[in-house]
Amino acid sequence: MFKRSLWILVLPLLVRAQSLKEFEKKITEFTLPNGLHFIICERHEAPVVSFHTYVDAGSVDDPKGQTGIAHMFEHMAFKGTSAIGSVDWPAEKKAIDEVEAIYDQLDAEQNKGAKADQEKINTIRAELKAAMDRANALVQPNAYTSLIESNGGVGMNAQTGLDATEYFYSLPSNRIELWFMLESQRFLDPVFREFYKERDVVMEEYRMRVESSPQGKLLQAFLATAFEAHPYRVMGTGWPSDIEHLRSEDASRFFKTYYVPSNITMAIVGDVNPADAKRMAEKYFGPLQKRPMPPLVHTVEPPQSGPKHAEVESRSQPLLIMGYKRPDQYDKDDPVFDVMSGILTEGRTSILYRDMVRDKKLALQVETQGSFPDSRYANLFIFFLVPNLGHTVAENEKEVNQKIEEFKASLPDPVALQRVKANVRAGLIRSLDSNSRLAALLPAFYAAYGDWRKLFTSIDDIDKVTAEDVQRVARKYLVVSSRTESETVPPKGASK
Repeated sequence: MFKRSLWILVLPLLVRAQSLKEFEKKITEFTLPNGLHFIICERHEAPVVSFHTYVDAGSVDDPKGQTGIAHMFEHMAFKGTSAIGSVDWPAEKKAIDEVEAIYDQLDAEQNKGAKADQEKINTIRAELKAAMDRANALVQPNAYTSLIESNGGVGMNAQTGLDATEYFYSLPSNRIELWFMLESQRFLDPVFREFYKERDVVMEEYRMRVESSPQGKLLQAFLATAFEAHPYRVMGTGWPSDIEHLRSEDASRFFKTYYVPSNITMAIVGDVNPADAKRMAEKYFGPLQKRPMPPLVHTVEPPQSGPKHAEVESRSQPLLIMGYKRPDQYDKDDPVFDVMSGILTEGRTSILYRDMVRDKKLALQVETQGSFPDSRYANLFIFFLVPNLGHTVAENEKEVNQKIEEFKASLPDPVALQRVKANVRAGLIRSLDSNSRLAALLPAFYAAYGDWRKLFTSIDDIDKVTAEDVQRVARKYLVVSSRTESETVPPKGASK
């Protein structure tokens, strides 16, 4: 779970706090009776506060046949409520209900399959479009966003990962209660307005990120090949055939199942009084109904019994992705994968950069990632290579495989091992110690490990990694039988 990019964000906190005990003095935690957990961090250097809502549900939780539904919430995040975002809510509500009723008719006819009346389908579609236009005409565009910005809000955004969905922005400290009021209403009184308009936007994102992107196509093929059963096999964008059939009622079911108080962690970092924050949390979020925790993903990826390979035809720059199965973030060897990644490709003195990019000039780019595509469940240690002009994927594949075997055959250079650990600490020089970054980290670690203190103990875990650990993990997991490769190839018949 603890990506290398997060080390750079965490270390300035360690320097400032000097110790976990000292940092703990700035933290106040409490859980409301409904299960909603808050982490408050006091930092009074400036009159600003960053807010971060972490929902422990992402694209991996998409129901079967509804891939992309978790991602839809990123697009519906700030559409408002019945009181915010509507020109005339009673009229809009009636128009939204009309849209759903007509859509039910369309689904009913299409579900007849070969017996469906295409002329009737076309008529219903025309009626549906007209109903959507009437509903959308009653929307006050960007009302929620404008309200935040007019009160000094900045950095307002949302993001969907495989394992989680996050919502965040910052406000002046004298506007804290505004956040409590607005954020609580997003959960108490959500309106999925313009749902089908945003669904079209998600479809367009898929076209841009996958269909029009060689890297996107390659990544999609790679994941679908590497994972046979686990939902990590599907990119967060979902499959187009699922997206185009998503309904507003699907979103409502997902919301009721996964957006429950006990599955949400909220962090507030900055110029905040913890006692005031708790009082406002009880006032505004207390009315949220306590509901059961959502189900976990029970599908376990079966053991891989041999190497897998996928090819994607493309006229683009040749690309290669290689991945090896590895355990989840809770495994004792999790920090070893981060160290191993650093030794292999971090910086100009790393093993693969020095050999393949600098000396032999086989590759323009070679990267590794310790955990991919996410880390709550068993995942992959990956290599990403871009061959240099005049060199092929096959050459790069042969060279990287040879270097992996050499890496497994001997202990890593002690200097390289210390360099990786030192780079973790040196990250504090390059990083900005911001409220918003800390507000993102605290709930992420709490949700993953049940304790935000893992931020600090993970640093110790990296320090404890030995050269013998790296060699052992490399020998255990970088094996041919668990490898998946995906590469771009020229279309058949295309000129060289």
